[in-house]
Amino acid sequence: MMHQPPKPGPDPERPVHIVFVGAGAVGCFYASRLHFPNHNIHTSLIARSNYKVLAESGVKLQTHTFGNYTFTPHAVYPSINAASPSSSSSGDKTPPKWDYVIVTTKALPDRSNDAELIAPLITSPETCIVLIQNGVGVEHPYRKRFPSNPIVSAVTVVSAEQISLGVIRQNRWTRIHLGPYSDSASFEIPGAASSSSSPSLGDAGKKKELEEKGLYHANRLGDWWTRHGLIRDVEISSEINLQLIRWHKLCINAAFNPSAVLSGGLGNSAMALDRDPITQTQELRLHLKGVMEEIWNAVPKILGRGFPEDGSLASPEKILRSSERNVGSKPSMLLDWEGGRPMELEVILGNPVRIARGRGVELPRMQTLYALLGSMQRVREQEREKKEKGKL
Repeated sequence: MMHQPPKPGPDPERPVHIVFVGAGAVGCFYASRLHFPNHNIHTSLIARSNYKVLAESGVKLQTHTFGNYTFTPHAVYPSINAASPSSSSSGDKTPPKWDYVIVTTKALPDRSNDAELIAPLITSPETCIVLIQNGVGVEHPYRKRFPSNPIVSAVTVVSAEQISLGVIRQNRWTRIHLGPYSDSASFEIPGAASSSSSPSLGDAGKKKELEEKGLYHANRLGDWWTRHGLIRDVEISSEINLQLIRWHKLCINAAFNPSAVLSGGLGNSAMALDRDPITQTQELRLHLKGVMEEIWNAVPKILGRGFPEDGSLASPEKILRSSERNVGSKPSMLLDWEGGRPMELEVILGNPVRIARGRGVELPRMQTLYALLGSMQRVREQEREKKEKGKL
């Protein structure tokens, strides 16, 4: 079985303090379903551009699943340093010691070391770090920085957007998969010497301890989201199964996101249905399927286990058929490219290539996408820098 519902447990006997790093659409939605002061569960937010609105008025949610409501966090902080338990910049109210630090920001390890950025919030080896982020290998820098802290890895299927500052609209879906993380997404070759402070893959005792702690916290959070937050499709997975779910979602992200940019701005449906008017061939569709099948065939060698054959995870062909109906949808990488923002190249393309290569597996299609998009991004940024210098 790939996953199972969380096991019900008792409410905490003392106040539990949770902070979300990232107050975008996904962070605000899941935070709003995890704040229950009457049950000793207190959830706060660290916001940036929408800080003032959230601090004054809370988060206004328009949801398909739960109707319209306002979420008033336990506290809202303008920065990580302001939320640090040792902070002296939070006025009269000193931030609490955080039991859970939930990261929902975009994963851009080539731009910032988010594991280092959240360090002021981690004041105990018992603080649990939860990563709700796209891609694979996102856990690796956090394990290196915090070798003894429990880590929960999470994969979501949710459609949500911030339609104006402090206003979140949830369009469809609520699913979230939670599982423990020890070091299965390490970039190093198993058994090779490494300068990393993360536990060695061969350190069975440490690995088991981290998995057990992570599973405990995954189940605890899943229980609260289910019993109190009323999210009906919270699923708990083992570490290896959670990584399988990450790599399955990567089939979609690694195929459609980069290709949308390189195809000149086509959306998911347009790419899946694209047909050359002269040759009548569907080269884009074949390309998308080729990327997904490359991942599909490599996963057993990377994780030691392949995707289940029971149909619980959609095949590349089924993903393509579903994408045909996704009319008007633009992948996030295309939106970032069009908006002039950095793209999630590392966690969607670079990390998978490195993780696979470290295990003796090459991903030539993905490596090509990574090289081309990386070059496009660098060239555009260099041109932007030249223009800025020219204005001085």
